[in-house]
Amino acid sequence: MSRAGFCAIIGAPNAGKSTLTNRLVGAKVSIVTQKVQTTRFPVRGVAMHGDAQIVLVDTPGIFQPRRRLDRAMVRAAWGGAEDADAVVHLVDSAAELAVGTPEAKPADRRAVQDVEAIVEGLKAAGRKVILALNKIDGVPRESLLGLSQKLYDTGVYEEVFMISAVTGSGVDDLKARMAELMPEGPWLYPEDQTADLPARLLAAEITREKVYLRVHEELPYSASVETTKFEERKDGGVRIEQTIYVERESQRPILLGKGGQTLKWIGQKAREELTVILDRPVHLFLHVQVDERWADKREFYGDMGLDYDV
Repeated sequence: MSRAGFCAIIGAPNAGKSTLTNRLVGAKVSIVTQKVQTTRFPVRGVAMHGDAQIVLVDTPGIFQPRRRLDRAMVRAAWGGAEDADAVVHLVDSAAELAVGTPEAKPADRRAVQDVEAIVEGLKAAGRKVILALNKIDGVPRESLLGLSQKLYDTGVYEEVFMISAVTGSGVDDLKARMAELMPEGPWLYPEDQTADLPARLLAAEITREKVYLRVHEELPYSASVETTKFEERKDGGVRIEQTIYVERESQRPILLGKGGQTLKWIGQKAREELTVILDRPVHLFLHVQVDERWADKREFYGDMGLDYDV
């Protein structure tokens, strides 16, 4: 008998949710950067395990929201968890264990605060979930067992898995458990489909990933990418036009780079990856536009399935 259902992966920003989603699916469906808070809306990846189809809801990181976009992202994350058949709470074990030592970074402390907020949210919802301790590479086992016990004692977890989303250690066991929790029923997607993200939205996400990879130091979250044209060509290829929005005029030269070299690199890397993902020739054209209010536009939220009025 086949099984199919939804499993939400929730966690603080940078816990490794997108990396885990991509590892479970076996293909790239969610962008991965070293910058926290890059997943802005729930990306569904489709993972197969035996007769079970697991539709993964990769939610934006749950954190303390400060502006409209933040509030919409946190609402989307909790919404994804409420509707799912199973929920995995992914925790950065390295950050948890670093806090309390002299090496602790501000990001570690924020991650721990976010985990505490998620635990409180789960208590309020009366929801029991799976705890997955991530980034276990090189962490002493006794430290992990102590951390596991401390979190388990909060009462919101049914079971604990220790994994490394990067190396794949422990991920197969977690995947098998997810499969068992899916309800019996027909598959929701064709067997060879890995994500239900519309192609033009996926294309924008891939380009946005390249923007962050290249200029993440100089351009904190003030960039967005919109696919303005997605045309099938007679030769079987696709023509994609995109606008990269920045909030200030001073950010345009950062994105363009000397002699346009930075934008050229972003375009080339995005095109190479889209050619593989879409499995056909891609002609990509990028434009940079200054719009200081892009994060306040209602249509931007609707395109991404976020609630503008949070």
